[in-house]
Amino acid sequence: MEISSGLEDVYIKHTALTWIDGEKGELRYRGYDINDLVEHSTFEEVAYLMLNGEMPDSSQISDFRRKIQKGYLLPEFTNKIIAQLPTDADPLSIYMTALSALSSLEKNYTYSKSSDIEKAAAIIGNAGAIIAQAYRHISGKPPIDAQPSDNFARSFLRASFGEEPDGKNVSLMDKAMILYLDHEVPASTTAALVACSTLSDMYSSIAAAVAALKGPLHGGAAEAAFRQFLEIGDPSKAEEWFRKNIIEGKKKLMGFGHRVYRTYDPRMLIFKKLASEMLRTEEQRRIFAIAQKIEELGVKQFSQKHVYPNTDFYSGIAFSALGFPVNMFTALFALSRTVGWLAHISEYNETEPRLIRPRAIYSGPGPRKLVSVSERK
Repeated sequence: MEISSGLEDVYIKHTALTWIDGEKGELRYRGYDINDLVEHSTFEEVAYLMLNGEMPDSSQISDFRRKIQKGYLLPEFTNKIIAQLPTDADPLSIYMTALSALSSLEKNYTYSKSSDIEKAAAIIGNAGAIIAQAYRHISGKPPIDAQPSDNFARSFLRASFGEEPDGKNVSLMDKAMILYLDHEVPASTTAALVACSTLSDMYSSIAAAVAALKGPLHGGAAEAAFRQFLEIGDPSKAEEWFRKNIIEGKKKLMGFGHRVYRTYDPRMLIFKKLASEMLRTEEQRRIFAIAQKIEELGVKQFSQKHVYPNTDFYSGIAFSALGFPVNMFTALFALSRTVGWLAHISEYNETEPRLIRPRAIYSGPGPRKLVSVSERK
């Protein structure tokens, strides 16, 4: 018996959802290249694709959008719970708490393809409403109900900022959500699968995924990479910072490296382009220039070990350009990835509904005799 630390290269399910070639740096959702989906599709279309297997026609996407929009209206008890949470709470904690509250409505939920899709659409709407409300709560602003529109990203940004977003912001948010939508079975998706394999409800399974995503080794990389750029402060200081902290200090370069990719993460290349197109202020241009310099230094230092920047390296710059603070970056990741979690839950229960129950190799002491407390020394 051998231990696979971190379950690296352990396969736990078949999937028709996401295909990754880590050597070539390619990513496909249900056969479609990520570049084509970002360029020519919307978040709702890709969400429909992942849940249903095919791209929707105009009638199907309209119906799917209506089902999502039903989830915008949260129960009053959920709104009250969010309002009572600390204003300095992690937005992911707010999301997880709200999901757990919504799970209280589930009574003997039975998984089936038709009910899964219906429930998943509502949860996507819930996610948009909750995370927008979480942003306003930590900002000290009153909540704004998410309202139906022609685009999920538009509704989300409007509920977050309280004003009509411009077209560039809507397009960036839409594309960013496609990029983060799924990535096979990382820690958070595995946590969702473990929960759903017990036949726990979908809200609880998503809450389990959020709990795993909250850890800085998984979901927090975009925040850490952005804070890294802020610490450097100016492109002229990048080389000295890199030498002292990364080469001499042996610190981890945040936003670099991936368990799967041995070359550039294709999502990172798209995020870099998107971020570069959104630079509106001198500070944004300065941060982007710092990131470019660190990317150059990092690739020069680590490419021989097949370590390259990942999707989180530039995504924080894109989210910041939309107006979100650093502590919202991982919550925006969760907003998108909720679709991937839902798709994997539905797929697992449709094709391989078996309780996930791994084993451990015992390495403790052998048989020991129990003595009374008075005889112990």
